[in-house]
Amino acid sequence: QEPLVESGGGSVQAGGSLRLSCAASIDNYRWFCLGWFRQAPGKEREMVATIDDINETNYADSVKGRATISRDNAKNTLYLEMNNMKPEDTAMYYCAADAGLGRLAAGRPSYWGQGTQVSVSS
Repeated sequence: QEPLVESGGGSVQAGGSLRLSCAASIDNYRWFCLGWFRQAPGKEREMVATIDDINETNYADSVKGRATISRDNAKNTLYLEMNNMKPEDTAMYYCAADAGLGRLAAGRPSYWGQGTQVSVSS
């Protein structure tokens, strides 16, 4: 069983919205720091948003005001809602988990999902 499985990707027009989900099969999930990353073709993977075990959040400047990260510990699920989407949001989106926020934010988490593709057309 994969530790992290993303869903909810797809195609959307600029200005539209998407909600990504990430189902986790990790022991002690509620104590993990979680995040969303993305990688566009030809670019490095970048952090989109993180949420720690006390629900403190952090966002990349490129998505501030347009993205909301949240978690449901009862369902072992992480979410990312994005609004007013732009063509530059087109990327493969990955969820990630680590016991330490530092490793997560540095892009070196213990767990990665397989990714879900998001495409935004103008």
